[in-house]
Amino acid sequence: MRICTIIGARPQFVKAAVVSRAFQGKAQEILVHTGQHHDASMSDVFFEEMSIPTPHYHLGVAGLSHGAMTGRMLEKIEEVLLKEKPDWVLVYGDTNSTLAGALAAAKIHIPVAHVEAGLRSFNMRMPEEVNRILTDRVSKLLFCPSDAAVANLQKEGVSAGVIRTGDVMADALYFYQKKAALAAKLFKTPPKGPYVLATLHRAENTDDPTRLKAIVEALQELHKRTPVYLPLHPRTLGKLTQLGIRPSFHVLEPVGYYDMLQLLSGCSMVLTDSGGLQKEAYLCQKPCVTFRDETEWVELVQTGVNKVVGTETNAILTAVAEFGQHPPTFPQALYGDGKAGEKIVAAMLA
Repeated sequence: MRICTIIGARPQFVKAAVVSRAFQGKAQEILVHTGQHHDASMSDVFFEEMSIPTPHYHLGVAGLSHGAMTGRMLEKIEEVLLKEKPDWVLVYGDTNSTLAGALAAAKIHIPVAHVEAGLRSFNMRMPEEVNRILTDRVSKLLFCPSDAAVANLQKEGVSAGVIRTGDVMADALYFYQKKAALAAKLFKTPPKGPYVLATLHRAENTDDPTRLKAIVEALQELHKRTPVYLPLHPRTLGKLTQLGIRPSFHVLEPVGYYDMLQLLSGCSMVLTDSGGLQKEAYLCQKPCVTFRDETEWVELVQTGVNKVVGTETNAILTAVAEFGQHPPTFPQALYGDGKAGEKIVAAMLA
């Protein structure tokens, strides 16, 4: 069987590492990198560290508007599919690469398998929400990471092809954790004492000066008491520079997967607007404060390990203080048993 896998953004590299490993010896995988995240710190380091096969195709589509990027990817992916004639197209998550891959396959009648299906933020202003809903609609196999994702699809009348596999990011963390401890490059000696790990990249925050300034103000206030380490997305750095903001906390260059796992293992708390890092914080048993107005990962909020607080400075600092006073208890196995990749491959080869 021939599987064409479409990836383009750093969270997809992590997920693809799991499933590509499960495919080995069982199917022929054709890996297509759209180029959405293209520089070495956002792409190459993940392929190197996680032993992801070299992509068969690199489409080089990046730095465009949402419509232009998706359209260009759609055109180039269709060319690949017409040439390779795969039995399945496999897509991950909710990026422009995901939607382009799913649409290109659906239009030429190649079945689509969607990893991370069924997630919903119920905020249609988010490009990711549009991408994931449309991708689910054209997918034949919908691999759900959680019970909530299955329930969302049922409410929308979708039951055929829905499989609750667990989350491939849990597989990745369990598999790579020990390797990361031996191979991390960023800190030969991790920071001493408690520290907070933060990330900030989502357009709804970085493109809004009021929201961006409020988040940075909260991080700078927190840094006076507990060191804050922030691996900074190049796009976010550009926005801060435009606003004349010079952070007082520790700003790091973008980090690879191993370094991120090391930062996670040593921190006392996570502050983020990332979707994937919310889950990884839970998997590493770290409380998480999320700079968003909603989250797809509702079970983390329901179990009390994640607080979704928006972007007001006082709300962020209050949530941090509450976690400090009342550390949460972490429930077990919200995202499966670490065998999601095997279940995905078994379903596709059945």
